[in-house]
Amino acid sequence: MAQHILVVDDERDIVELVRYNLAQAGYRVSAAADGQQAIDMVRRDRPDLVVLDLMLPLMPGTEVARLLRQDEKTRDIPIIMLTARGSEVDRVVGFELGADDYVVKPFSPRELVLRVQAILRREARDDREERIVFEPLVIDLGEHTVRLKGQALTLTATEFKLLYRLARRPGRAFSRDQLLSEVWGYSGDLETRTVDTHMKRLRAKLGEQGAWIETVRGLGYRFRPEGWEAAE
Repeated sequence: MAQHILVVDDERDIVELVRYNLAQAGYRVSAAADGQQAIDMVRRDRPDLVVLDLMLPLMPGTEVARLLRQDEKTRDIPIIMLTARGSEVDRVVGFELGADDYVVKPFSPRELVLRVQAILRREARDDREERIVFEPLVIDLGEHTVRLKGQALTLTATEFKLLYRLARRPGRAFSRDQLLSEVWGYSGDLETRTVDTHMKRLRAKLGEQGAWIETVRGLGYRFRPEGWEAAE
C-alpha cells in the first residue's frame, strides 16, 4: 500500500503542486486547508508524514505541531514545516516543536519530494532491538525510549535517532554531513545548522549528561560518556 502524506496549507496552488509531485512519486496524498481540519484528518486516517505550513487559518501550524507531539498516537509522525518564513528564529521554533525538516517557500517540488523520501526511508530502517547503557543513561531501541536516572525523557523522533546514532559508537567523531546523511537521510549540501539546532536541544534535555556530547571543532560531534575511556 502506498504511504500516506497529509499536506496542510491554505494556498490551493501550493497544495496542488505538492500533491501532484508527491503522487507522481507514488504516494497517496490528502490535503487540509486549516489547522483544525488537519488535526481531525490525522485522527481519522493517520498519515505516514505531514507537510505542514506554519501560517494557517483557525489554528496556526505551530499549534498543530504541538498537538500532534502531545498525543501518544501521533507524536512519532514525521513533520516537514513548509512556510514562507525563513529566519533562523522560525527554524528554531519549528525544530523545538518537533519538526523533522524545514522547507522555505518558494521551494523546489523535487527537493521537497527528496526530503519526504529521505525521512520515510529513515523511518523504515530496520529497528533491531538494542539497548545501550551508560549509567545513568539508558537508550532502548526496541521500546524507543531514553531514561536518565530512571526517568523517561521526552525526545522527538529525530532527537532519539541522533542520540542513538552517536551512542552506538562512543568516542567516534561524526561530521555534520555524516549526521545529515545517516540521521536525516540526505546529503550535506543542505543546511547543516539543522544538526546544530537539534544538538543544542538534545544536550539541554540530557542535563548534566549533555556534556557527554562533545563538539569536535571544525568537524561535528562525538559521544564520550563519563568513564568510558577507563572502561575501554
